[in-house]
Amino acid sequence: MSLEIEIKNLSKNYGKKQALDHVNLTISQGMFGLLGRNGAGKTTLMKTLVTLLKKQQGSITICGIPVEETAEIRKIVGYLPQDFSMYPNMTVYEAMDYLGVLSGMSKEERRKRILKLLKRVNLQDDRGKKVKALSGGMRRRLGIAQAILHNPKVLIVDEPTAGLDPEERVRFRNLLSEIAEERIVILSTHIVGDIEATCENIAVMDQGKILFKGTVEDFLSLAENKVYTVKVSKKELPQLKKEYRVTGMLTAGNNVSVRFISDEKPPFAAEVCTAGVEDAYMYLMGERAGEMDVL
Repeated sequence: MSLEIEIKNLSKNYGKKQALDHVNLTISQGMFGLLGRNGAGKTTLMKTLVTLLKKQQGSITICGIPVEETAEIRKIVGYLPQDFSMYPNMTVYEAMDYLGVLSGMSKEERRKRILKLLKRVNLQDDRGKKVKALSGGMRRRLGIAQAILHNPKVLIVDEPTAGLDPEERVRFRNLLSEIAEERIVILSTHIVGDIEATCENIAVMDQGKILFKGTVEDFLSLAENKVYTVKVSKKELPQLKKEYRVTGMLTAGNNVSVRFISDEKPPFAAEVCTAGVEDAYMYLMGERAGEMDVL
């Protein structure tokens, strides 16, 4: 069974709103980032891949299986939705065990698999706690454990780090990277830092369309020689923000170090700097979204 997802000409409407507009993607083993602001169509695409929504046009195959074969797809796909919640009055172990029963696993198989997974997500000492007593980060880690309980070939996670503190976010990113060593992991998010820290290949969505697909290195090249820094006074800052797309600021006394995007060299003493993923994203969304697809 090949570890590959093939999406061809996928479209879906909600009434007059086109949520997916002729999406074409090939996703292979490892971490794949799907980046876009809220409402870009990411969740619709994720729910279509996990068979919670039906496609209207186009085709999807996951590890060679057409998405229409719902039962077979659900055997090989794990899903952690953005609004994940499960059995709040059960303990962590009871909730996992119940899901194992639903998956048709034997008692001994469940015990071994659950203990192994809880250790992997660092919840082995919390297996007796009720789910409702867990912190946000702990619930997300439990979500990952339940999503891979049946050892799927594909794991899809939707906005998994939203609302987490920085330490928990780093821990969660590292966990996803480990899991991706043996399967496809799709990370759907609007948080640029999550993509930059974990993914080699990405796609950027907006208004149901794919604006970019390729490696992070290729993505960074979009903003090459277009990112500058300059130190200005606080009085000069409003005018600079009017004329350029500012991506970062650092205040020191009455001065501000500003990071901004410009297609041409500015007519003042600004220094060009290396573009990051956030710079490339801001450039793409500000300069090219809605005008052309970068494929």
